[in-house]
Amino acid sequence: MDYESFTIANVLVSNNKTEGVLEFAYQGPLLKLIKGQTKFAITGRVHFQIINSKNETINGECNRTYDLEEGEQVDILATNKSAYGYFAIEGGFSISPFCNSVSTLSRANIGPNGGKKINLKNKIFFKKNRQEKNNYIISVTNKNNNLIRVLRGPQHDYFSDSSKKDFCSKNYKISNITDRMGMRLEGTVLKNVVSTNIRSEGIVKGSIQVPADGQPIVLLNDHPTIGGYPKIANVISADYDLLVQNVPGTDLSFKYIELEEAESAFELYFENIKKTLETKSIIK
Repeated sequence: MDYESFTIANVLVSNNKTEGVLEFAYQGPLLKLIKGQTKFAITGRVHFQIINSKNETINGECNRTYDLEEGEQVDILATNKSAYGYFAIEGGFSISPFCNSVSTLSRANIGPNGGKKINLKNKIFFKKNRQEKNNYIISVTNKNNNLIRVLRGPQHDYFSDSSKKDFCSKNYKISNITDRMGMRLEGTVLKNVVSTNIRSEGIVKGSIQVPADGQPIVLLNDHPTIGGYPKIANVISADYDLLVQNVPGTDLSFKYIELEEAESAFELYFENIKKTLETKSIIK
């Protein structure tokens, strides 16, 4: 969901940037290392604790690595004013890819672990024991921005002039009906003056579709491949991480921009990630 946090987690433990990690929302698991030695990192804004071999509890810090010894535990308690966090382990997890991906789509029962979420007493295997002697830290600036930039959608003109104006001048609250598939918003009703349904067509991550009730839905990573609701806008890629880290109850506002500005923002987004990764340093 949050590409930047995902990438930072892998770079901290010296993995390939695309290595599979454990993503969790709001609350993570209690993990115990049964055998071996490893190094891990947790990214995002997460409250977690390490229970060491002496049964001492250590409050963990995000965006740095820790050594974990046999019998020790990591208790991922909760995210802090954000939705998603990431747990990466040195060398990566030992899981079989499906269609060149190690992601799990639980709605369709596709992916590792039989396509199911990780549950109590499940065992997770990693590829190799710890080899890196040093621990590392990356300097990360937490971003808080409820203003999300969007491009006009393919059915933007289906909506009344007043609704098009309301969409970018009124706040919309994230509802509790939000998951990896979509984010339902609550606010001023958007009036469709053409048709509340269209012939099903391809949709992409970040599309903002508006069903007959006039309340927008932002489609997220696990969105369907086609849909039949008009789309008033599309979240730009550079603001997607900011969007998905907002929690239910948060007020969002939207701003229309043009394609050229969105492309420039996308280039800057990756440049900023590159600069962040370059701050990786040894903890002394």
